[in-house]
Amino acid sequence: MAPACPAGRRAVLAAVALAGPRRARATSLAPVRFGLTPVFLESDLALLRALSSQMAAALGTPVELVKRRTYQEVVALLLTGQLDAAWICGFPYVRHADRLSVLAVPVHRGRPLYQSYLIADPSLRARSLADLRGRSHAFSDPDSNSGCLTTRWLLAGEHQSPATFFGATFFAYGHRNVVRAVSSGLAESGSVDGYVWETMAETEPGLTSTTDVVARSAWQGFPPVCCLTVSRQGAAARGIEAALLAMAGSPAGTEILRALRLDGFMPGSPGLYDGIRAMSQDLESRA
Repeated sequence: MAPACPAGRRAVLAAVALAGPRRARATSLAPVRFGLTPVFLESDLALLRALSSQMAAALGTPVELVKRRTYQEVVALLLTGQLDAAWICGFPYVRHADRLSVLAVPVHRGRPLYQSYLIADPSLRARSLADLRGRSHAFSDPDSNSGCLTTRWLLAGEHQSPATFFGATFFAYGHRNVVRAVSSGLAESGSVDGYVWETMAETEPGLTSTTDVVARSAWQGFPPVCCLTVSRQGAAARGIEAALLAMAGSPAGTEILRALRLDGFMPGSPGLYDGIRAMSQDLESRA
């Protein structure tokens, strides 16, 4: 996710202060471990501290935010029970839906949905994926829906793969890094989370203004917060769920959501990810 603007930083620091007293009373308890994918690694430290403090205040227990460079690392920690919950991507969720449950889904601009964007150097004047043939392309992460899967699926429909279609490809490991790669000329095109691009258009317009949005995917389920199904009724999972669903109802939570450009969180359902599941299954059938 993109860094908060300066006003957002002041707001989330205030949110830390609001949440602080109750958090202090909880420090003697074992921490709840909440995983964050590289989408969130790009946020500034003030926002991460505010999120930890707000969740700790809501749960009445310390919250440890666990961050890793790749989606695979975070999902592995979740699947092995080393995390109580994690904010992951829809693609890893559908791949492990037999073991994972959705606790909550972010709401962005009134809906629990987002899109994958294809972006490119404006000088290319690209208007579709076809115009990017032979160009260098930055993907976000192999396990990212918007940053990899969607583009792979579109190419498969044309009997192509990233290796046969693009001149060169690499993984930037972070949606903001994809935007930076295209903006700086390191890549001529990229696959990126549309929510991240739109947030950066507000907070870092100098980067997004030097990229063109070539195409937008169909609407897909927003990256969910998940836990192991076997732990779904446990105190940690239920507490995280309650804290997220109530976030918009507290001053501290409201400031965090404002910095994230989110309206709040809502209960999720497996059906939100049917489109991602269909793409994943289609690619597997072609392998």
